[in-house]
Amino acid sequence: MGKITGFLELQRVEERHEPPQVRVRHWKEFVERLDDEHARQQGARCMDCGIPFCHNGCPVNNIIPDWNDLVYRGQWRRALDVLHSTNNFPEFTGRICPAPCEAACTLNINDDAVGIKSIEHFIIDKGWEEGWVVPQAAARKTGRKVAVVGSGPAGLACAQQLARAGHAVTLFEKSNRIGGLLRYGIPDFKLDKGLINRRLAQMEAEGVEFMPSTYVGNATDAPEGVAVRTPQELHAEFDAIVLTGGAETPRDLPVPGRELRGVHFAMDFLRQQNMVNAGDRVPRQISARDKHVIVIGGGDTGSDCVGTSNRQGAASVTQFELMPRLPEVEDKPLTWPYWPARLRTSSSHEEGCERDWAVATKALEGRNGKVEKLIAARVEWFRDKATGQMKMREVEGSQFELKADLVLLAMGFVAPVRSVLDAFGVEADARGSVRADTVNYRSNVDKVFAAGDMRRGQSLVVWAIREGRQCARAVDEFLMGSSTLPR
Repeated sequence: MGKITGFLELQRVEERHEPPQVRVRHWKEFVERLDDEHARQQGARCMDCGIPFCHNGCPVNNIIPDWNDLVYRGQWRRALDVLHSTNNFPEFTGRICPAPCEAACTLNINDDAVGIKSIEHFIIDKGWEEGWVVPQAAARKTGRKVAVVGSGPAGLACAQQLARAGHAVTLFEKSNRIGGLLRYGIPDFKLDKGLINRRLAQMEAEGVEFMPSTYVGNATDAPEGVAVRTPQELHAEFDAIVLTGGAETPRDLPVPGRELRGVHFAMDFLRQQNMVNAGDRVPRQISARDKHVIVIGGGDTGSDCVGTSNRQGAASVTQFELMPRLPEVEDKPLTWPYWPARLRTSSSHEEGCERDWAVATKALEGRNGKVEKLIAARVEWFRDKATGQMKMREVEGSQFELKADLVLLAMGFVAPVRSVLDAFGVEADARGSVRADTVNYRSNVDKVFAAGDMRRGQSLVVWAIREGRQCARAVDEFLMGSSTLPR
């Protein structure tokens, strides 16, 4: 695959980024894809390694060595066909996936991994520019109707696959635009929303009907200003129902002062900025302008809060994590080909942010109902001899305080919205997600399936796409007795 000696002769080349001082002035994407020649060279680095561990590292099982070889040979369109054979939306994963495939790359054992993500980004952008990405409408309709509830990556992938199988698919979304967390959870500087819009145009041409501003569940639980469709109505109208509403219940911070103004969940903060960027008016928008911002949580959502705060003009941004600081370089012989636990510095961190680790919040304090400072303490982690579990304890005398005008809780998500599960009468597992396996994706309720974060819990966009595709095949088999859709 690739050039037989390419990995010995060529170095990994990263995609170019706008300088931090430039990109913080706007909300547009700032990563420039590879040009043709650099893409060829990066494809040439793919080894003839015998066992492509990158396949297993990639949740959608992208056929990575094949399209690397095709890129090296300049066969762009064939590379696009191979890429699309496993992934409905490579323009999303090529931008926001953390690339577990690269961690699993054989070359990563003792060298820089093949730039798989940058090559994927190149292939799909080249395909759109050349007009090779076109609707794939089904030759024949089956006469079966499927409702997909939730329009994130799992719902989009499931809906597109089912439409291509010939089913009439209606995609419901409670927000005013289709896209789920792709639309309102990921900042525009990481994922331009025009990329979503052109995929929706393709899917509409393939027969998918979109129903935004429509809540599916009990009317008493619906947000204001949206239409309501009950589970009973969907059962009567559709032959199958797929729940892909995500894991939207955020992890809270039960400390004194949590009720103070200025303390918000990260997703409320990010969603509002994306709405403003899309042209919506948001009264009393949560803003970081001229404020001392503290982001609690060290993951991707926390990083997005950092980048958004800087673009809004924060006076300072501090991010801290409960867990200890990880090493900057992993022990590759110990971790490869699995996803390594190591310190990661995102593009948002490069734009300006104080970071700290092994810090626990003890309280939030303020005056007149408004947060003004955060009380924290340092913690140390140890292994409990009796249970073998890792536990933490406060370091004596380590308490300190930070000025805080805006506190953003970015500590992850614990479960789907329970009222939706209850409305459909589906069983939940121990984590509160819909109980369904990865063979048939069926819940305990007849005709009701579940996929994505609503089934597996909080996860990556690439896992959502995989589950959406596999669930579509399961639904097709349920409706037709067999299926030619890939898993």
